[in-house]
Amino acid sequence: MKVEKCIKIEEHINGLVDLLKDVVEDGASIGFLPPLELSEANKYWESVLNPDVFLFVAKVKNEIVGSVQLHLCSKQNGVHRAEIAKLMTHPNYRRNGIGRLLMEKAHETALIMGRTLLILDTREGDSSNLLYISLGYINAGRIPAYAMSENGNFDATIIYYKNLM
Repeated sequence: MKVEKCIKIEEHINGLVDLLKDVVEDGASIGFLPPLELSEANKYWESVLNPDVFLFVAKVKNEIVGSVQLHLCSKQNGVHRAEIAKLMTHPNYRRNGIGRLLMEKAHETALIMGRTLLILDTREGDSSNLLYISLGYINAGRIPAYAMSENGNFDATIIYYKNLM
């Protein structure tokens, strides 16, 4: 397995679109509801990269099987922090250390960029909560009815933070 920084979306767009569609269809709570239209997935990925966003992809046999984003805070009072966003692992590759490897790459990059405080949120009850806790993230609180799910219910989100110092 290889993790690399994605510099140009165009090189990876098809694999990223497939990954996004597959994880959304599998029930991931990452801002989209199934069925996710191909055009919507394309539009999303084409708008992701900017100078404050790092995108990392995990590949197995040259196929994208995971990704994570590191969003640097651009506010003057937030130059020490960043947000982890949209950690995705393809359903067929879960429980193989891909999410952990992607998170470790994001942590490493955050430190290189001078970011020592990381924040993220995830749906309450998702297996990703266990990963974040195992990586040393601290539960900062719960927001009820944060995101709507496919069945129309509203799910809570858990806010986590980690000090890399």
